[in-house]
Amino acid sequence: MTTKKTFIVIPAYNEERKIAGVIKGLRREGYSSIIVVDDGSEDGTFDAARRTNAIMYRHALNRGLGGALGTGIKAALERDAEIIVTFDADGQHNPKEIKDVLRPIIKDEADFVVGSRLINPKGMPFVRRAGNWGFNVITWILFGVWTTDSQSGLRAMSRYAAEKIELKTNRMEVSSEFFTEIKRNGLRYREVPIRAIYTKYSLEKGQSSLNGFKILFKLVLRRVMD
Repeated sequence: MTTKKTFIVIPAYNEERKIAGVIKGLRREGYSSIIVVDDGSEDGTFDAARRTNAIMYRHALNRGLGGALGTGIKAALERDAEIIVTFDADGQHNPKEIKDVLRPIIKDEADFVVGSRLINPKGMPFVRRAGNWGFNVITWILFGVWTTDSQSGLRAMSRYAAEKIELKTNRMEVSSEFFTEIKRNGLRYREVPIRAIYTKYSLEKGQSSLNGFKILFKLVLRRVMD
């Protein structure tokens, strides 16, 4: 689809069961530059990913989603990536939909694109739908950017955007933090519809209510820091 040098960044924590299959699915769609950041996993995630010949990085301790994405994006830039795609390790994304997320960047219509599961939320559990809408509202109130899916893990950004973005949070709140960086840097933002693949495994990896409050508290702190 593109001659631009595209890197896929996969943050992974205790994903031994899924990571190899996720990488193989990406390779079947023609994505060969794949960076996996093992975020201090306590299982065999690192070895399972390394056997697929992915580019490997490893945190000695679990730093959280923000820390893993920061490491992966920096590594992709150091390898001269022109486009960077973030992709979840739990198998909930369809690799075939990456081309849709890339298209606005390739056409120079956007700097940052999010694959939104809530443009067409059919099949998305109600609890997930309600939780995501809650975070969308919080993201809008705190950072002034409206999105239909602030928590999506499938994103694409141009090199220009990736070099501008400064991530300061380490954990799940990073998903909303991207939007303050979009606004702060005046980046062109687009959304495209995607469909998440929900399984018992991916649903078990979801956020608890307590963790949701922790994320909210850290987002408020992030807003105060600006």
